[in-house]
Amino acid sequence: MATRGRTPGPNLRRISGFRGQRAGWDAAETVRSMTGVSIEEMIGCGMGQSTLQELRQKDRAYHIHPFTNHVEMHRGGTHWIKSGDGCHLIDEQDRRLLDGLAGLWCVNVGYNCAAIVEAVHAQMEELPYYPSFFNSTTEPPVLLAEWLANHAPARLNKVIYSNSGSEANETALKIIRAYWKLRGKSHKRKVLSREFAYHGVTLAATSLTGLPNCTEPFDLPLENFIHVPAPYAWAARTALSPAAFGADVIARTAEIIDREGPETIAAMFVEPIQGAGGVIIPPPGYLAALRGLCRERDILFVADEVITAFGRLGVWFASEREQLDPDILNVAKGLTSGYLPLGATLVSDEIVEVIHSGGYFAHGYTYTGHPVCTAAALANLRVIESLGLVDRVRDDVGPYFQSKLAGLASHPAVGEVRGDGLIGAAELVPRGGRDALRPGMMLGLKAADNIREEGSIVRGIRDLIALAPPLIITHGEIDELFDSARRGLDRLWN
Repeated sequence: MATRGRTPGPNLRRISGFRGQRAGWDAAETVRSMTGVSIEEMIGCGMGQSTLQELRQKDRAYHIHPFTNHVEMHRGGTHWIKSGDGCHLIDEQDRRLLDGLAGLWCVNVGYNCAAIVEAVHAQMEELPYYPSFFNSTTEPPVLLAEWLANHAPARLNKVIYSNSGSEANETALKIIRAYWKLRGKSHKRKVLSREFAYHGVTLAATSLTGLPNCTEPFDLPLENFIHVPAPYAWAARTALSPAAFGADVIARTAEIIDREGPETIAAMFVEPIQGAGGVIIPPPGYLAALRGLCRERDILFVADEVITAFGRLGVWFASEREQLDPDILNVAKGLTSGYLPLGATLVSDEIVEVIHSGGYFAHGYTYTGHPVCTAAALANLRVIESLGLVDRVRDDVGPYFQSKLAGLASHPAVGEVRGDGLIGAAELVPRGGRDALRPGMMLGLKAADNIREEGSIVRGIRDLIALAPPLIITHGEIDELFDSARRGLDRLWN
């Protein structure tokens, strides 16, 4: 029966109390008596009852996917993921696929982690939601803020939550505008980011993003968002050494800053490794020089660690390893291992002091500091700590992953490999070599499709493939991933 436009009746509204044993009534019997439906049937909501064909029809009829060509997707049929365990997923054909991208760079502890599931269940029973508005809060966001402050770079001792990396960056932008206004420098409105950067999908976060396929469809960036060169040596086709190329990029960045006027520039947003832009690994000395350039010109430095934080590089935060001392640091993804949506913006003491001096802070979201999401994050981080996953990436599986990635460089379809810890990329070339590359070839997407058919999931980006598996991956699973990749590249080449 269609329900669109109906007002829920009193029985349906009362079901919100179905965990009511504490109030002295039997939840299962009460729900059944009010609705004629068991809790099990209600929780199921028809899941698992539809055939794959029916689900695909419903997907076509009702569902808009992110970052998708829907005509192409529905022509071939939507991929379906049924379940996951550890580093593997089960698809619509009951094939076991190794997830070489950890969902979307985020499932650090793998799928079906009991500790996170149990923490979420317990918090749902205790208190499923209450906001941090009204001079109130709940326990999990406070404990998580303490954990983040204790592990983050030294000056970052205050945390505000959001629902994603996009919103974390959006939050940072508003804090930056408020900070400079309170300091009497409202003219500092321009924001720097880099070509090939990815910082999210809100209007402002997309404006930070340096990928034309993200900005051009929406006539972005907005005014005052400026993109400087990225340290992407492969795309630049440079003959310079890595160090010399990095110095050249810094020099060109300084020229842009001086042309725009450093007194007009509020901040620069920087991914320590540019993930969605192609796993761009900065050359030695580049990040330190970029940080120094911002400090010299009174430009706030924002580290976007949505991908790099929480162990992927064998450290909790890349900013700590690179001694970036950011003024603001944004995280998401691995914060909960993707189990629930959560972002966080860590802010320096100096900025917070100024913001607090302004009185009422008029920013936040309905779900800022959601108790269930922050409980999931705490459980996730404790799992990472208890299993020693950060050190394991640094000393064991990270080096092994990089050795296997380096071995992929011998494949004739590979022009370059690069990586750090448990993240890597392979630039692909057609027959005829790099000079035969043409716009629109999309070798990375074709290779990713092949590799999926060979048993592993990687991400295709332009003419490259990106890999970033869960931190719990074993040597054997790394072998499985790269064996699939090599077979997929064989098919691309042949």
